[in-house]
Amino acid sequence: MSMTVRLDDSDNVVTAIKPLEAGARVEGVVTNMLIPRGHKVATGPIAQGQAVRKYAQIIGYAANDIAAGDHIHTHNVEFRNTDADYEFSTNLRDIPVVAQPDTFMGFRRPNGAVGTRNYIAVLTSVNCSATAARKIADAFGPEELAQYPNVDGVVAFVHGTGCGMAGDGEGFDALQRVMWGYARHANHAGVLMVGLGCEMNQIDWLLEAYGIEKGPLFHAMNIQDVAGLAKTVEVGIEKVRSMLPLANEMKREPCPASELKVALQCGGSDAWSGITANPALGYACDLLVAQGGTGVLAETPEVYGAEHLLTRRAVDEKTGRKLVSLIRWWEDYTHRNRGSMDNNPSPGNKKGGLTTILEKSLGAVAKGGTSPLTGVYKYGEPVTKPGFAFMDSPGYDPASVTGQIASGCNLVTFTTGRGSAFGSKPAPCVKIATNSEMFNRMEADMDFNAGTILSNGTSLEQAGREIYDMLLRVASGEQTKSEAQGLGDFEFVPWQIGATM
Repeated sequence: MSMTVRLDDSDNVVTAIKPLEAGARVEGVVTNMLIPRGHKVATGPIAQGQAVRKYAQIIGYAANDIAAGDHIHTHNVEFRNTDADYEFSTNLRDIPVVAQPDTFMGFRRPNGAVGTRNYIAVLTSVNCSATAARKIADAFGPEELAQYPNVDGVVAFVHGTGCGMAGDGEGFDALQRVMWGYARHANHAGVLMVGLGCEMNQIDWLLEAYGIEKGPLFHAMNIQDVAGLAKTVEVGIEKVRSMLPLANEMKREPCPASELKVALQCGGSDAWSGITANPALGYACDLLVAQGGTGVLAETPEVYGAEHLLTRRAVDEKTGRKLVSLIRWWEDYTHRNRGSMDNNPSPGNKKGGLTTILEKSLGAVAKGGTSPLTGVYKYGEPVTKPGFAFMDSPGYDPASVTGQIASGCNLVTFTTGRGSAFGSKPAPCVKIATNSEMFNRMEADMDFNAGTILSNGTSLEQAGREIYDMLLRVASGEQTKSEAQGLGDFEFVPWQIGATM
């Protein structure tokens, strides 16, 4: 078995599959020091200032002269801001025609949308109503919910904002999009919105702006109008209890795979993310797109340095330039907050072998497969075109996934190399391990092991097909490891943009 992985003939580094002692011979060179598993080895001399290449792309520049056989990592590689010469729509691939449409068992809503779960949501407009929402949702335990087998649960979505903010602008608009996205999400059979009454983020403004009408499965109330916390909890419980029988009448039925919108997410990444799990998920995304479904990539800081690969896949120049404008916004955003785009990767990412954000991004975009980029969306903006899409978001997983779910994603996929205990509601989260060692250590948290691509010789295509088949099963009701452990009640984190005043 080879001791290293070379991703392209033009690369001047290879990745160690296992720890390499000093003096090991790999790729025609002899290692000069211990190379940790997942870390990079120089396959030839790299002079100070010259590019370090992996994935046939630049991942950084030599901070000093690097000898063949040296360990390449943060101690001798420096980051530079990207200055790409963007091309648009130069790498458009045809989407294959499927002979037989695939189906899953979903919940068809009256408006035609399809859900993969059947929750009742208690949604807050402001942090001041968070306790009320939690008390309402917590009132419904397993014994009562057992009477409604078609209902997956009652969930409170609470957050730390909604007031002390400007009443217009990017931050307010983003929060309103998230609230609308959850209020009208296909995985919700019913919704109760709870506010305080005097907050900046008024419920009535949302209902008016988005044309939401109250009814048997959509209620709204304010603590100040109802006359206090205790009364609000009492009334809220009654409202949810009235929705449960109606929600239980909804049953799963065969639905085409084209109704799936899948969030493509990663967290706790390592060197194997871009070699195993991410490209395997990308293959699954291509299979879904061929069915007319949608895959939504996000985390704008984590495509930085790889966005030029996505602009080449944009269906037109306008779409590609929307992505470039997001990159420029993030450069300005980090600069004015005295940060750096290379603040990512995290310490855990670096321990796993990732050296710069450029390297991390090149692996991260592999989750999007090879299909054309059909749209670029704001945070939480409804994704309206099928195919492969991009949504603006931070790299912080809970905030990013919250936006993807608000945009309409009814499933979440989450690749991880270091390990993760993430889960999400109302869209179930499928966690995909990049390596077999971590999968075996955290098997209770992982749904799929893409590490067999290295450990067992599984092909990317086979792993991708297995992931796609798992998505259909989970969409039909199969429980994920995150769901089995009750995760998802505390991962609703709307992105806060702008000043808190």
